[in-house]
Amino acid sequence: FVKQQQLVQQYASFYSRQNCNFSQSRSQIRPRSRSQSTHNSLNSTMKISLGGRRLLATAIIPTCSSAFQHLATHLNNAVISSRGVTVTRHGDLKSFTPAKQYSCVSRLFGESDKLSSYEVDTDTEIVLNGSEEISSVNGEHGDTNGSTNGPINGSSSSSSQRQAITSAPKYQSLLDKVGLSSSLKQATKLPHMRTLTSNDIFCNRELKLSGVRAIGFDMDYTLAQYQQPAFDKLAFDGAKEKLVNVLGYPAEVLDFEYDHEFWVRGLIIDTQRGNFLKIDRHKYVRVAYHGFEAIDSSTRKFLYSRSFNKIPSFSEKSFVNMDTLFQHVDAHLFAHLINLKDKGDSEFLDMKTYDEIYKQVRECVDLCHRDGVIKDEVARNPDKYIVLDDALFPMLQSFRDAGIKVFLLTNSYWEYTSVAMNYLYHKRKVDDQLKNKNDWMDLFDLVVVGSCKPAYLVDPYLNLFRVKPEDGSLLNTDGLFEIEALGEDGAEKFLNKGKVFQGGNWMHLQKMLGTEAGEEILYVGDHLFADVLRSKRTLGWRTGLIVPEIVKEMEVFSNEKEVLQQITDLRKLRDELEAYADLLKREMPTHSQDLDQMLAEIEADDQLIKNKLITLTTRYHTAFHPIWGQMFLSGYQDSRFAFYVQNYACVYTSKATNLGLVSTNRSFRTSGEMLPHDKILADPTSYFTKSD
Repeated sequence: FVKQQQLVQQYASFYSRQNCNFSQSRSQIRPRSRSQSTHNSLNSTMKISLGGRRLLATAIIPTCSSAFQHLATHLNNAVISSRGVTVTRHGDLKSFTPAKQYSCVSRLFGESDKLSSYEVDTDTEIVLNGSEEISSVNGEHGDTNGSTNGPINGSSSSSSQRQAITSAPKYQSLLDKVGLSSSLKQATKLPHMRTLTSNDIFCNRELKLSGVRAIGFDMDYTLAQYQQPAFDKLAFDGAKEKLVNVLGYPAEVLDFEYDHEFWVRGLIIDTQRGNFLKIDRHKYVRVAYHGFEAIDSSTRKFLYSRSFNKIPSFSEKSFVNMDTLFQHVDAHLFAHLINLKDKGDSEFLDMKTYDEIYKQVRECVDLCHRDGVIKDEVARNPDKYIVLDDALFPMLQSFRDAGIKVFLLTNSYWEYTSVAMNYLYHKRKVDDQLKNKNDWMDLFDLVVVGSCKPAYLVDPYLNLFRVKPEDGSLLNTDGLFEIEALGEDGAEKFLNKGKVFQGGNWMHLQKMLGTEAGEEILYVGDHLFADVLRSKRTLGWRTGLIVPEIVKEMEVFSNEKEVLQQITDLRKLRDELEAYADLLKREMPTHSQDLDQMLAEIEADDQLIKNKLITLTTRYHTAFHPIWGQMFLSGYQDSRFAFYVQNYACVYTSKATNLGLVSTNRSFRTSGEMLPHDKILADPTSYFTKSD
């Protein structure tokens, strides 16, 4: 800190020679006599702050100024960004190196200090000068259309985006208003149109990768993607045979056919009634099916919204959330059996409730995952069921090169994990000799199989076993007690005995990783509840959700944007019509003939608009899915699935390897959030006036 104080004094002297005013604690560097435009461009701040264990020296200085160039050239570990020069590491000041041209954040004081994965824009402290130009900024990203609810952060690295540079700066009007147009260099060269792909990473909660010390992955449907419908049919066909041959179900069950495209994630199964529901974020049922038959509106409302004091929370045991792609098999087999039972031709099914049927379906499908029906076949023909991704292991290597620990946390057991990961690593089926080497493990600091999530994330009493990779046998461990007994560097010594484990709980994991807080761990998985919700809500981990469905969702959304805009505008028109009717009632004499006529015409207009809305909305939703519509919407509201994605997934993307497309120092930002009153005011067609 003393060295930094001396450094401040050194540059204070320099700034004074540059015809600037300077004070050590909080300075505003301004020329004593310059034109207004130059004055705006040199408006800057320097501050030394000591907070907790982190010491930062920050200077927000325009790149065109000599002060900026002097700092960039001589200040150790300085970082150039569009916001100026930032010293992000208090270290050895004896050598001065040129600043790098990309954002780079180093940990301070070595391992003794931890960067927060939440601190995206707070490491560099900005002190507002109160100038009119600065205070007039509408938003960090120049959003002037009032739409600030969605994630703004993408990570596309396509060459087409890099080449789509136009001569007209994208944010020219904004930069002129805030006085930055003459100061920024690369920011003025952004493509006029932003290119998005389904490989982008989208942000719900700010995340700074440089603050993450360990990143973990689920395996099934995360690192290992599966060919559809071939993979699902293994479980579907296996469960059919068990239902018939073991549990005595009618032989016609064997004739059931699987259709994975009938379902979408985020639905709820009402196992007591045999219904499948799509609900919005407010728990209102928008679409309902009984088996494969649609439930009419009046019946749907009677069952789920019109019963006094009996509104379901959908958290009862009779409601099952379809949070993972694995559950499409359960849903389809259950729907077939519901239709078969309702036909009334099977005395066997007449004696069973819907709930009993569902439980037996679940047992049979689960048994297929455990008795080899699925995984033995995948081991024999991995190329038929597992999707190869050439970017997988380079991504893992990039994290390790950046000093980030990498772990695998999966519910699959060792035998299948070894088969799948070896196939992904070698890109072919391997013989037993090569399989037993498990070369893929070199890219992981820790592997946990048979984890029993979500219990792994909430139950502190689960025992930890060590797995012998050679034969899959298990060895007892004393878990945390054994690690503590090994003394200094106990976790490292514990892992030196073997880094493959089965079971255990989050306390074992965090101890072996050497993390001190949940925010230092980023866990990426496909299961909304077991991977994301529990790890976020219970442990405070940072979370990434894999949503392969957004490949199609984004494509359809892009094609239907015009229809969606028409729907949005017509809904706004209906709202303004009703507000206009209320205004007429207040302003005009009651029961006057003119008022009655105008109100009648408003009502007729509203009905015509409503009918058109029904047509457009039906077209819009069926473009995504003919039955369930857009996965992230239910009616006009966010769907339940979207609600949980927004609240518990810090980031989400279509596949895990998209994380390899971004820098390990990348910061993800969300846009601002607004309530309805702010959204309406932000609309350029609205204005505010004080009420009486």
